[in-house]
Amino acid sequence: MARTAAHSVLSADGTPIAFWRSGSGPPLVLVHGTSADHTRWAGVLPLLESHFTVYALDRRGRGGSGDAGRYAIEREIEDVVAVLDAVGERVVLVGHSYGAICALEAAARAPGVRALILYEPPIPVGIEIYPPGVLDRLDGLVATDER
Repeated sequence: MARTAAHSVLSADGTPIAFWRSGSGPPLVLVHGTSADHTRWAGVLPLLESHFTVYALDRRGRGGSGDAGRYAIEREIEDVVAVLDAVGERVVLVGHSYGAICALEAAARAPGVRALILYEPPIPVGIEIYPPGVLDRLDGLVATDER
């Protein structure tokens, strides 16, 4: 299948978010992990393209996407939602690693997600990962808008 040049959509804060469209079939949106860009999916892309129209995005600050001066996960979630809105139909949303966290949160905000696949999300289960008191400290910082 032919791959198209990068498309771009503006996120809620005006940051351009790049994505590549290829293949044919129902829409599948791919969200890569931290140390990557849309090319992370190159090994599986030919298989996916034979079944789906694939939208592989570059998360903010990576590849063809823009960035903002100050990081906030909320912006990354808005970025994924902007791509989902640009697709304009119900999608299968796939996220890998930290991209899985972004995909999970975007799915909660976007009505067009018909299926969600989270591959290796960094969510610890059943173990204490924070030192005593740190969650109360973070809650206090958030309450005073010290993000």
